[in-house]
Amino acid sequence: MAGLKQVQRQTGVALWRQIADRIREAISSGAYDETAMVPPETILAQQFGVNRHTVRSALAALAQEGIVRAVQGRGTLIERKERLNFPITKRTRFSAGIGDQAREMRGLLLDEAKEEASSEIARWLGLKSGEEVIRLETLRHADRRPVSKATSWFPAIRFAGIGQAYRKHESITKAFAELGLSDYIRATTEVTAAHASAADMADLELTPGAILLITKAMNTDLDGVPVQYSISRFAADRVQFTIEN
Repeated sequence: MAGLKQVQRQTGVALWRQIADRIREAISSGAYDETAMVPPETILAQQFGVNRHTVRSALAALAQEGIVRAVQGRGTLIERKERLNFPITKRTRFSAGIGDQAREMRGLLLDEAKEEASSEIARWLGLKSGEEVIRLETLRHADRRPVSKATSWFPAIRFAGIGQAYRKHESITKAFAELGLSDYIRATTEVTAAHASAADMADLELTPGAILLITKAMNTDLDGVPVQYSISRFAADRVQFTIEN
């Protein structure tokens, strides 16, 4: 049990959620590989300085994610320790990339706005500064667990109605298809890391100090015309990237 981070009270993040994050990190790092079991509730409660009910709530959340499973008479068995593997390819797609690693995937539209492109957004999309773009704020879940949050911009004239299409299909690829773009490719991906902001911690259900993997990406149609620029934030303890040619 050595090495588990202590929970922080009065941070606005529920104790059970913090404990779930700590246990998830320990599972991912191999701390319980010898037994393939999570320590008993009494030991975890003592370690974190909480009651067993709080630990039980944390384990229930991990069970819902498919990471652990309670086995009567034995304890809590580790079902899955790996992070979700997200491939970055010529045709990067969230649903196809996660594939059968998750039983259920959802895409939520948090916000939509039509705005003038800044010089930076215009440069990525091949537009003139001040031209209209549509901005979408989206949140992706895998097995009811938030794994990524993205801010995406699209040329407004070409993709009028993309917010409504995304809300309907919960997929950028399907929204594109509804608006007449049947295929597109990933032209550029930049990857960095940073601490999560307060807003991202809330939406991704992260604890203070959590690290994000951040991608800046541009997609184009098959003629090389930019169709989407996005900045995506992934919870680093839940997702890993594989770069494929």
